[in-house]
Amino acid sequence: MVVIEGGSRSRPAFRALMVVVYASMVYRSMLIRRRPRAQRQMRSLYDSVSAPFPVLVLLLVLVGCASAPERIDQEAAQLGYKRIEVQGNGFVHVVYQKLKRTPDSVLHVYLEGDGTPWIRERWVADDPTPRTPLMLRLMALDAVDSVYVGRPCYHGLARTPPCQAKFWTSARYSREVVSSMATVVRRLLDARASDALCLFGHSGGGTLAMLLAAQLGSTRAVVTLAGNLDVQAWVGHHHYTPLAGSLDPARGLPLDRSIRQLHVIGSDDRVILPRFLDALAQQGVADNVVEVKGLTHSCCWEQVWPSVLQWVMTPNGARWRGPAQMVPKRPRKDG
Repeated sequence: MVVIEGGSRSRPAFRALMVVVYASMVYRSMLIRRRPRAQRQMRSLYDSVSAPFPVLVLLLVLVGCASAPERIDQEAAQLGYKRIEVQGNGFVHVVYQKLKRTPDSVLHVYLEGDGTPWIRERWVADDPTPRTPLMLRLMALDAVDSVYVGRPCYHGLARTPPCQAKFWTSARYSREVVSSMATVVRRLLDARASDALCLFGHSGGGTLAMLLAAQLGSTRAVVTLAGNLDVQAWVGHHHYTPLAGSLDPARGLPLDRSIRQLHVIGSDDRVILPRFLDALAQQGVADNVVEVKGLTHSCCWEQVWPSVLQWVMTPNGARWRGPAQMVPKRPRKDG
């Protein structure tokens, strides 16, 4: 496995601070030149004392504003995860590991949502890294060896070749992205001498979980939370720009029946609607496509996660016994 330990990033807050300081100095110089000589002499002492204060305030503010990748690094460290960088198929990926070296255990792979590919749905983001890493936090509840696999160009690597904005916008589910992530997962499996894994994905991470399961023969189960499993329906409903170059689980072949599937959606989710899973429910996995009352797209998934993990560990054929307030999703009849 090609592993790059640690990794460093420049702090954007520090660069912004330097720009502000330089601009402040230039502006003050212009003001001083415009003052009469007497005023310049009388104000010199006051200016020398008061001048640093605005800069100090800006310093305190900017230093405290960590970027999304830095915040995730900090949270992962607090949870006891190890951060590594793994070479994929052309891309470098950030991976957070929680390994106890449990013998003969299945590796659990956690995949995050799309993060922030756009700013206010108008401008392409410079860094798409998620601001709220739900799957990173759910992994803390898992007792099995687990890894959180970052996408290409995420986690501060957006400017690393061959990254382009399309890989977190229109081509976020492209063959290149899926292939590179599959390479990383295989290398993580080889490092553990394991041949079995379970894929867990939230939102767009659910999309990738389904696409990866089709490529990874060692997959035993796929679990999606508010998974974007019909990209075309999602784009059409929200009037988004079509994701040219992206794959769509709803338009691909069904997964092998040996792979167990559980797809959970929230009744109060306004991003992923129940009807987006109709195509999946018609593929013969309707019993494990479940709507849970009260859940939104991002809220309260930790309440159902222990029961989801228990389902993963149960024998094949067992149905998920989640919260009492849940409604099995059934295929809708035409007409």
